[in-house]
Amino acid sequence: MEGKKLVAYFSASGVTAGAAKELAQAAGADLYEIRPQVPYSQEDLDWTDKNSRSSIEMNDLSGRPALADTSADISGYEIIFLGFPIWWGIAPTLINTFLENYDFSGKKIVLFATSGGSGFGRTADVLKVSVSPDTEIVTGKLLNGRQSAENLKKWVETI
Repeated sequence: MEGKKLVAYFSASGVTAGAAKELAQAAGADLYEIRPQVPYSQEDLDWTDKNSRSSIEMNDLSGRPALADTSADISGYEIIFLGFPIWWGIAPTLINTFLENYDFSGKKIVLFATSGGSGFGRTADVLKVSVSPDTEIVTGKLLNGRQSAENLKKWVETI
């Protein structure tokens, strides 16, 4: 795969961060952490509590949690690997916030995720509304558990 690469990721509990770091190393990519303005607590992430912050956010897909910063310089990247945990069968709405704060025109975004049980579902479709029509969003891989550098490199080469 040609072109400068970036691995941008959001991790609520550290699992996706681990996958992102392994992927960035295997892909020879730069790394950027997408951080919410207000970090998520364990209580916020309690999906069994309909009043938890994550449950409330995911029940209103038009909501956009604030980012801690919008300082990523994505202009020099052709391919962006975008990682997140799967929440309620899709990406957290914080990922839409990230996409709407930058210009991804003409770029290729390859999704990767971690999940306790579900796949990507309609994630790509939900995220496409947050980018320009000439941005390509590709559903990539679930990176659950430890990934071998060799397998990650082989996958990156197919992009």
